[in-house]
Amino acid sequence: MKISYNWLLSHIKTDVEVQKLSEILTNTGLEVEGIEDQGNPKNYLEGVVVGKVISLEKHPNADKLKIAMVDIGEAEPLQIVCGAPNIAEEQKVPVATVGSHLPTPDGGTFKITQAKLRGVASFGMICSEAELGMNNNHDGIWVLEPAYKVGTPLGELFQKSNADVLIEIGLTPNRSDAMSHFGVARDLNAALNVLNLKTELLPISTEGFDALERKGENPIQIEVKEPTLAMRYAGIYLENIQVKASPLWLKERLKTIGLQSLNNVVDITNYILHDLGQPLHAFDAAKIAQHKIIVQKLPKGEKFTTLEGVERTLNGEELMICDGNGGMCMAGVYGGIHSGVTENTQSIFLESAYFQPVSIRKSAKFHHLNTDASFRFERGTDPNMVLVALKKAVELLVKYADAKIVGEIYDHYPQPIEHQKIALRYHKIDQLLGERLHRENIKEVLKSLDITILSESNETLEVSVPPYRADVQREVDLIEEILRIYGYNKIKTPEKVSFSVVKNEGKNALRIENTIANALVAQGFFEAMNNSVIKLSDIETFGLDAQTAVKLLNPLSSDLALMRPSMLPGLLSNAAFNINRKNNQLKLFEFGKVYFKENQQHSETYRLALMVSGPKASENWVTPSQKASFFTLKGVVVQLMKKIGITNFQEIPYQNVNYEDAIALTVNGKQIANLGVVNQKLAKQLDVDQAVFIAEIDWSEWVKLAMAHQIDYKNPSKFPAVKRDLALLIDQGISYQDLHASCMKLDLDLLKSIQLFDVYEGDKLPEGKKSYAMTFLLQDEQKTLNDHEIEAVMQQLIHNFEVNFQAELRS
Repeated sequence: MKISYNWLLSHIKTDVEVQKLSEILTNTGLEVEGIEDQGNPKNYLEGVVVGKVISLEKHPNADKLKIAMVDIGEAEPLQIVCGAPNIAEEQKVPVATVGSHLPTPDGGTFKITQAKLRGVASFGMICSEAELGMNNNHDGIWVLEPAYKVGTPLGELFQKSNADVLIEIGLTPNRSDAMSHFGVARDLNAALNVLNLKTELLPISTEGFDALERKGENPIQIEVKEPTLAMRYAGIYLENIQVKASPLWLKERLKTIGLQSLNNVVDITNYILHDLGQPLHAFDAAKIAQHKIIVQKLPKGEKFTTLEGVERTLNGEELMICDGNGGMCMAGVYGGIHSGVTENTQSIFLESAYFQPVSIRKSAKFHHLNTDASFRFERGTDPNMVLVALKKAVELLVKYADAKIVGEIYDHYPQPIEHQKIALRYHKIDQLLGERLHRENIKEVLKSLDITILSESNETLEVSVPPYRADVQREVDLIEEILRIYGYNKIKTPEKVSFSVVKNEGKNALRIENTIANALVAQGFFEAMNNSVIKLSDIETFGLDAQTAVKLLNPLSSDLALMRPSMLPGLLSNAAFNINRKNNQLKLFEFGKVYFKENQQHSETYRLALMVSGPKASENWVTPSQKASFFTLKGVVVQLMKKIGITNFQEIPYQNVNYEDAIALTVNGKQIANLGVVNQKLAKQLDVDQAVFIAEIDWSEWVKLAMAHQIDYKNPSKFPAVKRDLALLIDQGISYQDLHASCMKLDLDLLKSIQLFDVYEGDKLPEGKKSYAMTFLLQDEQKTLNDHEIEAVMQQLIHNFEVNFQAELRS
């Protein structure tokens, strides 16, 4: 949120400089993220003065140009050729005299010189706001206030109003009370009071409104059909509206916080919004059909075109501001295209309201709209500010738009919102803060926060919290308020901190997870952390089942609309991000949840996902470059399983549209992981131009298997192991897994391991055949093996291969 320092000082009197104020605001929870000077250099607009157009005549050689005689307070008026359509006699205008410098869009300047335009000499330039660097308004020359004195350097007027400091505050969502300059001043005043620094919060007076003349009766009939949604609805009718440019001070205040001036009516409603935190809406009264305003819901499916020209279909739950013909405004969110104020507006109905926050939030989210008004309404505004803000806006409209009041303010407030009553226990404060605060200090802080003490005892305070503090509902909220104003830094850290350590030597899920994570990091993997919410379009991209996908009811956007049913989208996005930045050696792992819906029941599963892609290791003079493969990933997964005691797994084929080739690992028929080569078409669609290998592991199942595994410890054998090799000629359809599994079924005590070290498929072999070369490790834990024992085991293995696979031994 952007705060103008000068604007802030219109609500609070203090001599504390801006840097110190920023530190205090940060300490109270309104974190200042930046401070930026908004003032201009001292020589800004040097040579630009206030002039008065004395006379105008048509240019003899150009239809769109006029010759103006302009008084700038010197002996002779200046002759200036001007093409602005809005120039008129008696106007006060900014005049750039010969020799002055004006800013250019690229940050430079250009010099004003004497020139001839279509044969007529021109001694200066009458400027627009854009030409003076005030804003982007190129519609015509800038018409100044009639009260400005001719000949006054514009830099003096501009510098006086524009020298400011922008304070950027990172506002948390719960602090709706601080979403205005007055709200920040109110909080700052409380902090300065506690610090015993000079401060005075200036009250908001509406005496000016009370003194204004009014006539007749409000011609607009108002009916609130949804009082539970429009909990307070107020408005007033104004006529004789003169839509024109805003005064300089108002333009500058809006400019400081990044808002462009449009016209006096719109600017005043924006000013009140950022000044007092109360959104207002001005309707062109001439466009209110049948002079009726009805606050109601409209039927589902009805069309409504918002101010930016987009036709929206209503869901039937939006609160609408309607006239006799239909919707004029989506209450608290966005105005309609046909009811807004234009340059031809002559009368307005000015609305101020307190809308039920949840209703506004649902409407804004459903239609993907986020406005300054909805931002405040959906977090909760101050119901007691509704009339105050309305009256202050009317004062400004009377002064700067020549408005005339017709009738009295309409105020529908059938059930006033009560103050929140909370019991506050002193001992609870001491317990949470770890320190005993003086009771008078506590009461002083509460008073500074506009929190009324209703009753008190030695142990308890009963307090009343005003409605604008919608976030203070519980005792603990009150204690937080006391602490942030009293000062977090004032709470002393004890010299001795006591804590207990829970001894847990057994297995637990977190320890197993950390063990695997550390093992992966040791192998060069990096941990990824992706959002659990993915794009709605990913259903089609990844071929997901829309019936089982978990969709958000009120997504922030279409980019965040679906709970991920797989870890694949996030890891592929990580791959694209890295590869596009020339980092193609990838080893990533991620722990996280995936989400499903089945038979209207939602479920979530904790998973571990692995991804490898690109080179296995960095190339150097010792190790040549070698690309990662599916077996690189499979080796990592098998190694991890062995590390936590999962050894009795089986491999089965796995079919998935996102993979070209894949397998699943199962234990007792239950799938615990799947590994695959990502489909090249899918990878290219996501801007990934290299092979990617991904494994998704059902981590919950892995933990269960690891917890059930009993670790056995034994000493290394004293007796040597023996290796024997076999080269087998087998059919091409036989896999190494088939051979390995058949050997394990023989249950040979002396056989410790099997390793495939060569695969050959060439033209020297019979058609349809391939050669596997395997190493067998034999060992007896009790004695040294002799040749007879070794030969017996090898013969059993050979017989197994010959009988079950029709294998032939190769010499």
